[in-house]
Amino acid sequence: MTRIFLTLAFLGTALIAVTFFLGLGIDDPRVRDPQIQQTVSTHMLTGLAGLVFAALVHAITFTYFMGTGRWIEETSRAYQLPEDQYRQNQSVKYRLLPGICLAFTMLVMTGAFGAMADPATGGSYSGWLGLSPATVHLVFATLTVCVNLAVNLHEFRSIERNGEIVASVMSEVVRIRTERGLPV
Repeated sequence: MTRIFLTLAFLGTALIAVTFFLGLGIDDPRVRDPQIQQTVSTHMLTGLAGLVFAALVHAITFTYFMGTGRWIEETSRAYQLPEDQYRQNQSVKYRLLPGICLAFTMLVMTGAFGAMADPATGGSYSGWLGLSPATVHLVFATLTVCVNLAVNLHEFRSIERNGEIVASVMSEVVRIRTERGLPV
């Protein structure tokens, strides 16, 4: 699972990073220059793809923990194993959940502030705390890249730890099946 996660997390982070640098390359989006408008469009579409893909990576990670947690629970019951591994799995999963929720929130907020910063929307958003709409979007985008990287790192460590828990359950199952003369 760690190789799959690393590949997906890398792609999600790369999309977000490309979006970030595309945004930095936008001159004044109010200018009706076709090249500038094309850069804005590319930034917005890449941003949407990055948001969806990064959110998908977080969702897949949490789904993985839901599935392995259920497997550990049922296997522990079937083989009458102590609940230690199941509790460890639950602990790892629930320590990860706030970070995933924060990453989702930051991704959506960055997109929302980006949409409000676009002069083509015709909205009346004038900024926040004395900052222009574009600066607010930039601040949120910077924080989002950092939060997403930190959460990806936490997810990776959690997946590794969960793999150890699954391996310990499997070794107990193999031991019990061997003792009982059952196929392994």
